[in-house]
Amino acid sequence: MEGEAAYGFIVNVDAQGSGLLSDTEKPEMRRRLYDVTGTAFEQAGIRPPRLYQEDRGDGILGVLAPDVPPVRVVGEWVENLHQNLRETNRDLRKPLRLRVGLHIGRVTADAFGRSGRAVDLACRLCDCGTAKAILRAAADAPLVVAASDRVHEDFVLPGGRWVDPDHYRRHDVDLKEGRTTAWFMVPGRSEPPEPYTEQHPEPTADGPGGPPKQSGPPKQSGPPEQSGPRTDHPPQPSAAVGSAGTAGTAGDAPTAGTAGDVATAGAPGDAATAGTADDAATAATAGDAPTAGSAAAGDDVATGDRVVQTVHQHGNGRIVVAGNVDSIDLSDGGGR
Repeated sequence: MEGEAAYGFIVNVDAQGSGLLSDTEKPEMRRRLYDVTGTAFEQAGIRPPRLYQEDRGDGILGVLAPDVPPVRVVGEWVENLHQNLRETNRDLRKPLRLRVGLHIGRVTADAFGRSGRAVDLACRLCDCGTAKAILRAAADAPLVVAASDRVHEDFVLPGGRWVDPDHYRRHDVDLKEGRTTAWFMVPGRSEPPEPYTEQHPEPTADGPGGPPKQSGPPKQSGPPEQSGPRTDHPPQPSAAVGSAGTAGTAGDAPTAGTAGDVATAGAPGDAATAGTADDAATAATAGDAPTAGSAAAGDDVATGDRVVQTVHQHGNGRIVVAGNVDSIDLSDGGGR
């Protein structure tokens, strides 16, 4: 009776990709849509007035009377629809591919059609992103079925003619009314493929989202840039006992020998640091002050041991002496 709600099994069918069809292609799509679904209902023994159908442009809303066994829809009707689609798509360049939403609940009839939250849910499941993504991922399949949690529990899990519960997979889907649980099945497959949405694109050989995007030319590897003058001079070889350490040009680090050795400074401004036995004295950069005889220069000075050195001065270089000096012999033949 009009205006009164009654329980009914709701079947909503929608064509995938219908928005990409031209105006001349849509009438043929609709003809095939009504043919494959109507023939499937006939094959399952479901006819008016036990079957109400309402046109939705690129889809059909169907409501079955309470005395129609829902398992007949979940099993026979779905399998017949699958086979009818395979037959009609055999020679089509653009095959007809359908999404089906199944739910059961209270439906209100009026002069304009059928309404109710149960109708809304069946339509939402049919049109949800997960159903669309699964059908896109199943490129060779013409049909995906999305059953509500209630339909799955009451009519899928018990099994029946052409009903295999193991072929369904659960997904939580976000609808306008909120998140809900749905069960998806692709006829002809033991399980549906994983859905890949725009947020989680289909994987490629380069990874889930494809190859990484380059924001600019690849950065060339090389030594780090120096923000100031370099101070990491390479270490200089140490002088052996009794040998003379000779400084190079300005800025080079001269090395001094051990006690009794002669360290000759380089050009003016070079710094020489004298050490003790087995220590290599290395000069700092040009302009640094030389350190001689300090506690850091060696243990001989720190303990008060006296070191006597004889230094011969040549040229205009400075005399560098380590430790305490008892005498300096400046006799170089020049009187300096």
